[in-house]
Amino acid sequence: MIGAFIVWTIVALMFAGIGAWAWFSKDTVGFFAGVKAPEVKDPEKYNHQVAMMWFGYALLYELLGIPFLFFKQNSAMFIVTILGVMALTIGLLVAYTYISASNQK
Repeated sequence: MIGAFIVWTIVALMFAGIGAWAWFSKDTVGFFAGVKAPEVKDPEKYNHQVAMMWFGYALLYELLGIPFLFFKQNSAMFIVTILGVMALTIGLLVAYTYISASNQK
């Protein structure tokens, strides 16, 4: 299951890459693909908050992948990872809603 953990880590690094892109972006970043970024009071502060959100998501996502190192394939314990990613993604959406609402013009 080392291979699965490597793939999981690559995906987590991609999420961290989105965070890095948001951190260094000069323009206001969007969250959803194809949706215009909101107008905000302080674009740099907003971008940094969105970046920190993505960094946190990547870190927690990586931690949820640790069972790949210890359990055998098709283990029932992977339900923890599946439910954890679902809860983490819902938390990501809630965090973005809070960030977006607190930075509106």
